[in-house]
Amino acid sequence: MSTRIAFLKGHGTENDFVIVPDPENAIDLPPAAVAALCDRRAGIGGDGLLHVVRSAAHPEAKHMAAEAEWFMDYRNGDGSVAEMCGNGVRVFARCLQRAGHATEGDLTIATRGGVKRVHLAKNGDVTVGMGRALLPEGDVTVSVDGRSWPARNVNMGNPHAVAFVADLAHAGDLYSPPAHEPATAYPDGVNVEFVVDRGPRHVAMRVHERGSGETRSCGTGACAVAVATARRDGADPAVTGAPATYTVDVPGGTLVITERPDGEIEMTGPAVIVATGEFDSAWLEGVLA
Repeated sequence: MSTRIAFLKGHGTENDFVIVPDPENAIDLPPAAVAALCDRRAGIGGDGLLHVVRSAAHPEAKHMAAEAEWFMDYRNGDGSVAEMCGNGVRVFARCLQRAGHATEGDLTIATRGGVKRVHLAKNGDVTVGMGRALLPEGDVTVSVDGRSWPARNVNMGNPHAVAFVADLAHAGDLYSPPAHEPATAYPDGVNVEFVVDRGPRHVAMRVHERGSGETRSCGTGACAVAVATARRDGADPAVTGAPATYTVDVPGGTLVITERPDGEIEMTGPAVIVATGEFDSAWLEGVLA
């Protein structure tokens, strides 16, 4: 017997998501189901899926339930699990606000990358405390269409390789993951950002997201880009004692990233719910059969 399952569709700087509210973690979403829902032609369509679950109801989040009532069980568009998604956290917070589970002001959200602190502003922007960046040692190179660039290895709870280029077109079509060396630097794959300067503390980027291909935006990627650019510019807040704020243009809009002297990184940007609906469980079962 089929049932109707509610969903929402939302985006943060055009990084878009299928959102499935499931407070008690009762809906089975294997990788093939997630991929089907995120399919832009045969499904609902999205760069990824936000599974909205109470932390106490999810085995991976129970230990965070005392700090955060809700867990963002995030999946990439191909169904694979990801540690974090910065744009996703903002949209997740907006979804909670829409459902009456959060109001303007501060809240916490559990993720596989830890508990994230979020602020819902009156002007509609959402600020997320993204944690601290790790900068693993070792040289990394990324390559596209015969061109190669040195890249900065930045970990934001998920892995990034940030390469500064003369022209964003040099990144190619980004349908396939850019090659990287050494392979051992990213045993589980990597998000690759290509960056150009636009002005003082202002850059633009394109990104290939691991498991999704090129997306219109990547929140953790924008944070990684801001950190890599600050280090390139000699603006390490831990050294200077002053926050470093960068404007990062992505194909889908603009994000503002601030790294504080204590290492905490804050990301501010929009989050929009664009539609609600239902899908038939029988359709999904047929896809998986």
